[in-house]
Amino acid sequence: MSRPNPAFWRGRRVVLTGHTGFKGAWLALMLHELGAEVTGLALAPEPGPALFPILEPALRIDHHEADLRDAASVERIMRQARPSIVLHLAAQALVGRGYADPAGTFATNLNGTIHVLQALRGLSGVAAAVMITTDKVYRNAGDGRRFIEDDPLGGADPYSASKAACEIAVASWRAGFAAALPPLVTARAGNVIGGGDFAPTRLLPDLVRAADGAPLVLRYPRATRPWQHVLDVLVGYLLLAEHAAAGDAPAATNFAPPDGGTVAVRDIIAAFSRAFGQDLAWTQAQSPAPEAALLALDAGLAASRLGWRPRLDGAGMVDATAAWYAAWRRGDDMLAHSIRDARTALA
Repeated sequence: MSRPNPAFWRGRRVVLTGHTGFKGAWLALMLHELGAEVTGLALAPEPGPALFPILEPALRIDHHEADLRDAASVERIMRQARPSIVLHLAAQALVGRGYADPAGTFATNLNGTIHVLQALRGLSGVAAAVMITTDKVYRNAGDGRRFIEDDPLGGADPYSASKAACEIAVASWRAGFAAALPPLVTARAGNVIGGGDFAPTRLLPDLVRAADGAPLVLRYPRATRPWQHVLDVLVGYLLLAEHAAAGDAPAATNFAPPDGGTVAVRDIIAAFSRAFGQDLAWTQAQSPAPEAALLALDAGLAASRLGWRPRLDGAGMVDATAAWYAAWRRGDDMLAHSIRDARTALA
C-alpha cells in the first residue's frame, strides 16, 4: 500500500481550494504534516461547529477567503501563490442544496472549476492539477454495477450533473489547451465519513446531532454507497498528484472500497450506534428528493496505477469516526487528536 512521499511535498508550493471545508481542512493538515507550503482559497467556514477552526492553529497556511465564482480573485490568488501543485476541492457538495439552489450549484461547481482552469493557463511552474469531482458523475441506471472510469457520465440531480459537467470541462481544457496547461487529472471518490464533518443533511453529522437529541430523518435508508474514511481518500488524492506530476497518472481515477464494497445507510447507522454506545432511532422522510438507490465504484485503477488501497475497513472507519466525535463531545483536545489521526494515515 503506497503512502505519500514526504520528499515530494516538503517545501512544495500548493494551492488548495476549499480548505475551510470538511475534506479540505483535513487535507490542509496532511499537507502541513508533509511540509508543503499551502495557499488556501475558500469561503469562510459555515456558521456553527467546523473542522477548520479546530485545525487552523497548527497550520502554516496562506489563507484567502474568496468565491470561486469571482474569476478575477481566483486568477489573482493563483498567480500570487505560484503553485507547483493545485488541488481543487472547493465545491457546493450537498445534493439537497443542489435541489434548493441549482443555479448556484452549477455556478460554483462548473463555473468555479472553469475559473481555476483558466487561471492555470500559461501559469509557469505548475507540475500538476488534481480536480476533485464525485462518485455521482456516472450515468446511473440503478442496477448496482460498479462504475469504471470510462463509463458514460450523467447526473440526475443538479449536484451530480454539475460535477459531471466539471469532468467534461476538464477534458475539454485538457484537449484544447494542452500546450498551456499542466497535467490535469480528476478524482472521483465514494461517500466519505470521518471526524469533523458538521454539514447539514449529511449522514454522520446527523447521527451525532441525533445523539444529542435532534430528530434523525433519513431520505433513503436502504440506499447503498461506497463508504470510506476521509483520510484514506485524501491519501489517494496526494498519490494521484505525485503520479500526475511524474506524467504517470490516469486522466480520471475512482477511489472506493476494495472490490466495490457498498453498505446501506441503515447499516452504517447500526454500526455507528454500536461504536458510539448509543441507540439512534430514525424515521424515514416523506417524499424526499430523488437520489440513486444503488451506487458502486471500481477502484482497480487506483490500486494498479497508484498503489492505493484504504487503510481502514468498514468497521475501522466507523470506529475511527465515532472515536473522533466522542472525544469532541467530551471536550478533548481535538487538535491533538486530529494530528494523531493524520499522522497515522500518512505513516
